[in-house]
Amino acid sequence: MTSLSPADHLALADLVHRYAAGVDDRDLDAVLALFAPDATMTAPTDPGRSPDTVTHDGLDAIAAALGAVRRLPVTVHAVVGTVFDAVSADEARGRVACVAHHAFERDGGARDDTWHVVYRDHYRRTDGGWRFARRELEVRLRTAGDVRVVTPGAPR
Repeated sequence: MTSLSPADHLALADLVHRYAAGVDDRDLDAVLALFAPDATMTAPTDPGRSPDTVTHDGLDAIAAALGAVRRLPVTVHAVVGTVFDAVSADEARGRVACVAHHAFERDGGARDDTWHVVYRDHYRRTDGGWRFARRELEVRLRTAGDVRVVTPGAPR
């Protein structure tokens, strides 16, 4: 089996952290640049409530799916664990654990819908570096509670 070099491991870690930061900063162009042109992203249709999923094929479909985050005043995606394995010299797979906070307004206050997520990723090396070829989102736990929004997640 091929192993990942330290440089490849760092590049993959950078990729998953840039995804989280781009979503939180609402920089969806930067997020889409992290995907291969023929990438797919699979996500639950009703996270934490139904096992049903939908697969978004290609950058336009992924952009439409990720665009839903713009309606939230704040998100915070904290990558809490990564495991990367080489598949070949130019392909790898990963397991990325993340805690994703989604603040929203309700009844004159703010709530936080928190997802404890595992991403199952497949990465491909391109001329531009490592990119997501496939990203599958699995919500393991979902909690909610009252919060106070201190800083909206608007782009800077």
